[in-house]
Amino acid sequence: MMVVNKVLIIALVLLFKVDLAPKTILFFGDSITAGYGLSPEDAFPAHVEAALVKKGLDVKVVNAGLSGETSAGGLSRIDWILRQPIDVFVLELGANDGLRGLPLAQTRNNLQAIIDKVKSKNPEVKIVLAGMMVPPNLGNEYTSEFRNIYPEMAKKNNATLIPFLLEGVAGDGKLNIADGIHPNVEGHKIVAGTVVKIIEPLLK
Repeated sequence: MMVVNKVLIIALVLLFKVDLAPKTILFFGDSITAGYGLSPEDAFPAHVEAALVKKGLDVKVVNAGLSGETSAGGLSRIDWILRQPIDVFVLELGANDGLRGLPLAQTRNNLQAIIDKVKSKNPEVKIVLAGMMVPPNLGNEYTSEFRNIYPEMAKKNNATLIPFLLEGVAGDGKLNIADGIHPNVEGHKIVAGTVVKIIEPLLK
C-alpha cells in the first residue's frame, strides 16, 4: 500500500512539474525570423516572448531562423531542431523559394514534409503558418499561386494562419533596413504585434 502511495505521489509531482513548465514556441524560418541585419534580441521572436511574458504567460521562445533558408533547406535541418519538445511551432519559410522562382509544387511538398515531421515528433503541437508574398515581377499567376499556398496549407493541416507576416511593414522604407526587404527594429516590433495576436489564444 505504501509503495502504491509513493508511486502516486511521484506521478503527481511529475504532473505538477509538467504543468509548471513554460510553453515552448519555436520560430522556424529564414532571414525574417533570424532578424537579418540586426542583433537577435531585436528580431521579432524576442519581442514576441517579451510581450507574452508581460501579459503574464509563461513561455520560452526559440529562434531557429536562418538567413537565406529555403523550404528545402528547412526540411534538411528540421530533424535536428526537433530534438527539443515544442508546444507551438511557427513555420516561416517559402519566401526565398519564391524570390528564386522555384517550382511552387516543390515548395508545397517541402513545407508539408516539415509539418508532417513536426506533428510526428510532437503530436499535440500547435502549428502556425506565417503567410508570405513575392514581388509582382514574377508574374500574376506565380505570385497569386504563391500567396495561396499558405491559406490552403493551413486549412489542410488544421493550422493557424498569419495571413501576411509583414503586414504593415512590407514596402515601408521607414520600417525596413537599407535593402528595402528586411524589417528594421521598429518593423520587427510591428511584426511581433501581429504574431502575438495570433499566438496568444493558442497558449490559453
